[in-house]
Amino acid sequence: MAGSHVSADLWISEYITPWDMYVHGITKVLAYKKTAYQEMYIVETGAYGKGLVLDGKWQSCTGDEFIYHESLVQPVMITHPNPRHVLVLGGGEGATVREILRWKTVERVMMVDIDGEVVDACRQHLPEMHQNAFDDPRTQLVIGDALEVLDNMEQQWDIIISDLSDPIEEGPSYKLFTKEFFEKVQRVLTPDGFLVLQAGPVGPVSVKAHGRLVHTLNTVFPNVHSYCCYTPTYGEPWGFVIASLQAIDTQPLPATVDQRLQENTTGGLRLIDGVGLLGVLQTPVYIRQAIASATQVYTLNEPPKFFGKGTLGQSSQS
Repeated sequence: MAGSHVSADLWISEYITPWDMYVHGITKVLAYKKTAYQEMYIVETGAYGKGLVLDGKWQSCTGDEFIYHESLVQPVMITHPNPRHVLVLGGGEGATVREILRWKTVERVMMVDIDGEVVDACRQHLPEMHQNAFDDPRTQLVIGDALEVLDNMEQQWDIIISDLSDPIEEGPSYKLFTKEFFEKVQRVLTPDGFLVLQAGPVGPVSVKAHGRLVHTLNTVFPNVHSYCCYTPTYGEPWGFVIASLQAIDTQPLPATVDQRLQENTTGGLRLIDGVGLLGVLQTPVYIRQAIASATQVYTLNEPPKFFGKGTLGQSSQS
């Protein structure tokens, strides 16, 4: 590579499209496990710190995870007038729970993850992400299938956060992006509650799946809003969706948001403040067009399948 010095001999190559890959140079493999549900790596990268990789797909890393996790958690926490009880589906690294626990109003967080081996590895190797969130007395960790947990759940929640891995066919989560799943979620939301989910890539070549996912949510919830934020290690902008029976304020006043954060959180945010939230919530035209043109509803019979899987391999360069 002319004019460049390549420092890594080991690479994780993630397929973004059939013609494109995003490659991260790995300096050390901290943990590897083929669990009952997925293949897991925890690695040290040359540029972005420690990272979690599931089924070859990059989940998050210490260098820029705050962008993803604040984008996922903070808009909906700010939108709800008094978030006290929060349910997290997925979120093995613990960073989603960490963001929730910034809020002084929160009394209980239940995190449901299907793969206890991944959670244990993250607790051991990624303390920078969870920051002891699992040990907070407000946190309850449940290892189990989110569909089964929801079926047997009686409590209602102010906020439900879906922080699941992408629905690739070989993975454990593709059923959790369907109309039937969202109906289960709505049943355990309070009447003024909010659902937010990570909703896949929204680059111009991959936005159709996001549009269909939003269209699916529109069949269950009267108020649905798509937004996105660029996370460097994903290689493209990433989509999120808020859904509710209540109206969603997509143009909050920055000064009001700043005051709310000052009064109700312990601080420490690096992405979201009043101005940052207002910017994140403004959905680009091409994404709105993709949502408007979507006709397919994802169901258990026809679930979504996001493109992409990755590999870990040696560099051909010496």
